[in-house]
Amino acid sequence: DLSDPSSMKTGEQVYAAQCVACHGAGVAGAPKLGDAAAWAPRIKTGYEALLTSALKGKGAMGAQGGGDFNDVEIGRAVVYMANKGGAKFDEPKAPAAAASAAN
Repeated sequence: DLSDPSSMKTGEQVYAAQCVACHGAGVAGAPKLGDAAAWAPRIKTGYEALLTSALKGKGAMGAQGGGDFNDVEIGRAVVYMANKGGAKFDEPKAPAAAASAAN
């Protein structure tokens, strides 16, 4: 629920609920959590490219890896995994928080 940012899952929670199935063991070519060598070329493409892959699917991974989360939650999971692989991405903010900060 985007109207209540506190109800949204953290990147680690989304990873544990959905992403770990493939990214935990490296199934079907998925870069494993914490494997800096596997993540490095992906991190170089940037956060937006990684987020697009996660949201729309890429290779053997379906959209959201088959999950049912909102875009901010998926973004948080992307940041969680990429940062474990050596990235220094900032976690995306909830739209409600961003909107109230702009006013």
